[in-house]
Amino acid sequence: MPQELPDERAIRRRAADAGQEHVFRFWGDLPEEGRRRLLAQLAEVDFEELAELIDQHVTHRRPPELPPDLEPAPFIPLPTTDAERSRRARMRQLGEELLAAGKAAPMVVAGGQGTRLGFEGPKGAFPIGPVSGLTLFEIFAEAIHAARRAYGASIPWYIMTSRANDLATRDFLEAHNYFDLPRADVKCFMQGMMPAVDLEGKLILSARDQLAWSPDGHGGSIRALARTGMLADMAARGIEHISYFQVDNPLVPPLDPVFIGHHADAASDMSSKMARKREPKERIGAFCLSGGRLHVIEYSDLPDALAEARDPDGRLRFEAGSIAIHILSRAFVERLSAGRRFALPFHRAEKRIPCIDDRGRPVNPARPNGIKFETFVFDALPMAENPVVLEIDRAVEFSPVKNADAQDTPTTARHDMLMLHAGWLEKAGVAVPRRPDGEPRFWVEINPRAARNVEELKALVARRGIRKVTRDLYLA
Repeated sequence: MPQELPDERAIRRRAADAGQEHVFRFWGDLPEEGRRRLLAQLAEVDFEELAELIDQHVTHRRPPELPPDLEPAPFIPLPTTDAERSRRARMRQLGEELLAAGKAAPMVVAGGQGTRLGFEGPKGAFPIGPVSGLTLFEIFAEAIHAARRAYGASIPWYIMTSRANDLATRDFLEAHNYFDLPRADVKCFMQGMMPAVDLEGKLILSARDQLAWSPDGHGGSIRALARTGMLADMAARGIEHISYFQVDNPLVPPLDPVFIGHHADAASDMSSKMARKREPKERIGAFCLSGGRLHVIEYSDLPDALAEARDPDGRLRFEAGSIAIHILSRAFVERLSAGRRFALPFHRAEKRIPCIDDRGRPVNPARPNGIKFETFVFDALPMAENPVVLEIDRAVEFSPVKNADAQDTPTTARHDMLMLHAGWLEKAGVAVPRRPDGEPRFWVEINPRAARNVEELKALVARRGIRKVTRDLYLA
């Protein structure tokens, strides 16, 4: 029996009231399946929200204004004194207690594809291990295995996908038996989508029976957690702290007890990790204060005068760079997602959006022809009470895989993993032959399940009697 069409009359009325009736211009040429597809997509559109966004970002668009009182944000630096090291040890103990009690869980934002890397498939399926060839997903899974073993807790793993890669991600995890994690503890959920509009605020059709959609940004993870039932799942499990990170960073620890400890000790709604910027215009946001509230200002929005300003000692004033690693309290996420309107602001992004022309022919524009609406997770920081910013050593925790060449590539990430693990081996008492330029003569890699730090590595190499690296080495 043919499936009944969605309520065409009601949807047409909502579209017309919003000034978007043009989306029906090919209606007479569409088969029933195409009509059903178009109506189903239009039923997903919140026309009231869309009208507000068009009014704000198209009709009455104003250039973004920076607060006039921007100041560098304070942060907790890497420890250099006995007192700082002692505090760090206390925070680690607190974090480990919370992990053992099952109060924290990792969430990876993994909606991207590997297209920019020349890779077909979800970016999380990209092989990055310098010796093992482990994928990004598998490296995180191994670290979660290690945490489950160390703390004796059934730690779930939340993975945010997108419409573009959800099925492929689920198939990949299934094909790899969820990397031996319990199936019930690997929770995939899909990011929300927003319809794109042209430069006059009209909905764009990507085909005669399809709207042009785009992900609603990494800030959409907050709304998606609530919409998909993941917040309810966390509450049922007793999860209080959500460890948020992006899929493209193989060095990130999915669960850092020191970070969790600092976050919980401060009773923070949302905490962030930072790395000192390498140079004034590095393409990462800057942590700032305005009106006593914490903000992240995008690198492209920070004026050169502020980006290049230096303290008397020569250090950049706005040196605290945002690297997309956060902890959010579950209660805070619940508050942000509870209202009728999403709490985070949407931003305008002009893009080249494939579409069709007035005759229904496909067009691949050469210049930006439309606007995508996206949210940023760091826009939650000004609403957070007691936010913490914790410095990390980027050589230990941050080497993103974003591009096929130049900076932040698979080559640079593998090299950073090599250098980190070679250094760990040397600190554990293992001789690592090096070339005159300091590069290790052999490739080395340490699986997180084998050792998460130098202390665990010392015990491992002692058990196995490893004293010197004599060939490429993968410790698992």
